[in-house]
Amino acid sequence: MIVFGTKGYLFQLAILTLVCGQCANPAAHALRKRVTKFTLFFVPLFPFSTKYTTQCTFCGAERKVTKEQAEHLRSGEAGGRTHPQQQSYRP
Repeated sequence: MIVFGTKGYLFQLAILTLVCGQCANPAAHALRKRVTKFTLFFVPLFPFSTKYTTQCTFCGAERKVTKEQAEHLRSGEAGGRTHPQQQSYRP
């Protein structure tokens, strides 16, 4: 008998202040990475799906972003910008 399946992991990469595309409010957004791994006998072996999202803390709207967009948002946050509320993300 072989036991296999998947397991999901959620990583919070950063908290950013962006203008929400849904509610148009400047609010904190959580930048998250969701990784799904293949498991064999309950041991995670390798990732087969990775997705990046931002979620508005004001209205709860969640938007998918590409890996490149996530890296750009994260590097902009780490760069120490003086006015992060002026960043805008509207797909």
